[in-house]
Amino acid sequence: MTVQIEESWKAHLQPEFEKPYFADLIQFVRKEYETNTVYPPGRLIFNAFDKCPFDACKVVILGQDPYHGPGQANGLCFSVNDGVPKPPSLLNIFKEIQDDLGKPIPKSGNLERWAVQGVLLLNATLTVRQGAAGSHQGKGWEQFTDAAIRQLSEEKEGLVFLLWGKYAQDKGKIIEESKHLVLKAKHPSPMAAKWGGWFGTKHFSQTNKYLQSRGLPEIEW
Repeated sequence: MTVQIEESWKAHLQPEFEKPYFADLIQFVRKEYETNTVYPPGRLIFNAFDKCPFDACKVVILGQDPYHGPGQANGLCFSVNDGVPKPPSLLNIFKEIQDDLGKPIPKSGNLERWAVQGVLLLNATLTVRQGAAGSHQGKGWEQFTDAAIRQLSEEKEGLVFLLWGKYAQDKGKIIEESKHLVLKAKHPSPMAAKWGGWFGTKHFSQTNKYLQSRGLPEIEW
């Protein structure tokens, strides 16, 4: 099957494109786009991969579902398009960056600037029906994104994986922690952050120190 995705990722994920589950997944997704309002726009389904090639990847942040409100999702986890109000979890991420690194909260919640620096902003499920969180779970996306994580874990060394919340941490169990830096925290959602375990984790400075120790450029968070 021919899939429009960044070339280095295509080389690593080609075996997935040939599997029966992926053909079923694509058939399901096509029908959903034809009959419902689905996010993100079709051209941005693989945006996380397109903006952060396999060879350039230094950091991985795992999300769950795309945002399911109009105009929000742009194919990068936690990210929203320019001009869209920041969702509460994203605002808490920016607050932690402000506390950790002293950086002001940016006007835009578009995280493409992270992606082009080597941050893979990967949702476990790459599509969602409008207003229906979790509506595309269990259709095959999780198997596909597991394959991507496994490729990164096995083929590369010295990545930083940021696993926020139980869902991301469960998905991250396939990561070879002896080869990579794996940082875990509560989810940045207001409910989780309220009970502690998100603010003060300093994941962003820890990430940069680790990259520095490996002779790599820091991320401009």
